[in-house]
Amino acid sequence: MRMRGAGSGGVTWRGMVLLCFASFCVGLLFTNRMWSSPEVVSTSSERIQLSQDCEPKQMSSSSAGGDSSQKDIMDEVSKTHQVIQTLDKTISSLEIELAAARVQQQTTTGGGSNQRSLEMETVSSAPAEGRQKAFVVIGINTAFSSRKRRDSVRESWMPQGEKLKQLEQEKGIVIRFVIGHSATPGGILDRAIEAEDAQHSDFLRLDHVEGYHELSMKTKIYFATAVSRWDADFYVKVDDDVHVNLGMLATTLARHRSKPRVYIGCMKSGPVLAQKGVKYHEPEYWKFGEEGNKYFRHATGQIYAISKDLATYISTNQALLHRYANEDVSLGAWIIGLDVDHVDDHSMCCGTPPDCEWKAQAGNVCVASFDWTCSGICKSVERLKEVHRRCGEGDGAVWSASFQ
Repeated sequence: MRMRGAGSGGVTWRGMVLLCFASFCVGLLFTNRMWSSPEVVSTSSERIQLSQDCEPKQMSSSSAGGDSSQKDIMDEVSKTHQVIQTLDKTISSLEIELAAARVQQQTTTGGGSNQRSLEMETVSSAPAEGRQKAFVVIGINTAFSSRKRRDSVRESWMPQGEKLKQLEQEKGIVIRFVIGHSATPGGILDRAIEAEDAQHSDFLRLDHVEGYHELSMKTKIYFATAVSRWDADFYVKVDDDVHVNLGMLATTLARHRSKPRVYIGCMKSGPVLAQKGVKYHEPEYWKFGEEGNKYFRHATGQIYAISKDLATYISTNQALLHRYANEDVSLGAWIIGLDVDHVDDHSMCCGTPPDCEWKAQAGNVCVASFDWTCSGICKSVERLKEVHRRCGEGDGAVWSASFQ
């Protein structure tokens, strides 16, 4: 059968093909629309039904076991917290022991030529054979202008000459006036100290430029220098206008000898002074919270003692320890984050007569005496001998004391 031509008025072969193809496409589109909609609706319905079926079960399950699960979680959190605290203490102890081991290694392997620069705020470690064993090293903080104060100390509670050497050899008590150098090394101030030391042999010179606002730095370098020269159980810092009973000090320290890390003093928590121009102004007051806050507990700066591990820690970590404006706050800051036993001993901050005299008469001899109003003994050059006469333990007390 033949198809008609294009001009005959009938449907051509090409037109039939196009018509069939168009019909097929329309039918396919119609079929997809008819079948896809119920599927979507069905799927949506199934999801809604599924969520409705699951929700009650989930709520029922959580309400049934919620109390027990919450209790188990809290128990686990409590146990974990205890483990973390134990680990923190262990790590702190290991870090301090490691610091002590490092210094010990330096002293056994290093020579005397390993002195670091002043900018690094460290001192050299002495050879092992030059490191003397001692019970306590007492550093008396002093200044170039304090010659009369030093003489008043020598004439009252501090032994002189051969007795000072005998005290070191027999009792292990080392006492030195602690001072750095002037801004012009070798100048008249330094030469005066050298002449005084030649006469008394009771100075510990520091690689440090003297200055009132550098007391935190001086304290840090004092402990580092003392550790490098003496292997002592305790290291004490005391001001040159404070009266000390050496026998009572040694006996007090001996009571804490078994403690690995101990910080002993008259603990206080004074206000953080933000106002400029006032004494003890704290430039970094904002670090301690809102205005009117107080410092953390720390020993008053007139006198305090730290054990060997703490002095070694300060020596090893000098470059990392931040210095605040006030020296006693700085020391407290270096120690507060460590696992340390803080001992608040008020016999180390007795008042001058009649306070210390009454206590001595009652059998409670003070370790140290000074006036709070003057941050030391007021007019100490004139009064220190009188305080020693009325509040002293007796010149023989330190020799008869048993603490080694």
